[in-house]
Amino acid sequence: MAFVQKHFTLSSPIQAFLFVMRTLNITQGEAQRLIHKGRVIANNEVLKNTGQKICGDISITVFEPESADMPPLFSTDDFMLFDKPSGILVHPTTRHTPFSMLDVMRQYGGAEANPAHRLDKETSGLLIASKHREAEVIIKNGFENRQIQKSYLAWVDGKIIQDFEVNVSLKKNEDFEFNKHKVTVEKSGKSSHTNFIPIKYDPDLDSTLLQCFPHTGRMHQIRVHLFHVKHPIIGDPIYGVPFNISNAYLDKILSEEDRAIYTGASRLMLHAQNLDFSYKEVRYKIESKVKFEELKNLITPKEMRKFNK
Repeated sequence: MAFVQKHFTLSSPIQAFLFVMRTLNITQGEAQRLIHKGRVIANNEVLKNTGQKICGDISITVFEPESADMPPLFSTDDFMLFDKPSGILVHPTTRHTPFSMLDVMRQYGGAEANPAHRLDKETSGLLIASKHREAEVIIKNGFENRQIQKSYLAWVDGKIIQDFEVNVSLKKNEDFEFNKHKVTVEKSGKSSHTNFIPIKYDPDLDSTLLQCFPHTGRMHQIRVHLFHVKHPIIGDPIYGVPFNISNAYLDKILSEEDRAIYTGASRLMLHAQNLDFSYKEVRYKIESKVKFEELKNLITPKEMRKFNK
């Protein structure tokens, strides 16, 4: 498990943040953040005051990375790039998340390593991780200021022969009773813009490989844009499937067979392929080593697919 609970017995009172600092060999700020996150318990009560004196039975919940053979594609003193597989979370969502890319980042980059941006669990491809706080701030600002250029590859349902763009407003969905989409196209939402270029069409699969260039960074942007133009990404268990299928997926009861039939693949066929950015006056142009085009063998034959476009 990535999060583990460590137990201690204190015979003499000491301020909480000092105990955490000395026990875990971390800075005062890191110790105070652990306490503010509710990860320090004294005598079965969650601590809220970092300066409170504690004594007796103490437990601290800490993140300890699991070992994995997933070395970075590229590494500097400040950051690393990984080729994230589909199906792995970038960051643990709860203390019970068994494994995430954060484990890998901390394994290869040290205790201060963190993701500098996000990829959906089901999206594979290039992921930047900072090795320290300064680099994290610089890279995150680069994404926010659109100074880091990204492109993706996607296998989508249907035939597309011309370049196109989608420029619509997106809004986070607040009511999932009848619609499991986390993001919807709404005039009251935030602007979003993506350009798409078709690379090749496979008639046997009735599927087109697209190159996708997002100019904004909204949640699920590429997925929603392609669903909006009625060419959902193959394997998408949320956008482009009936309500009962997305509900079963989210409840983790969707069988592999039904997923293959209703989404078209056992995984989301979306891959972060390229990154182009400058860091401390050095230009980096990185390409994923995954041969994503060849992953079309994961796509269910078109006569067996059932899409709800």
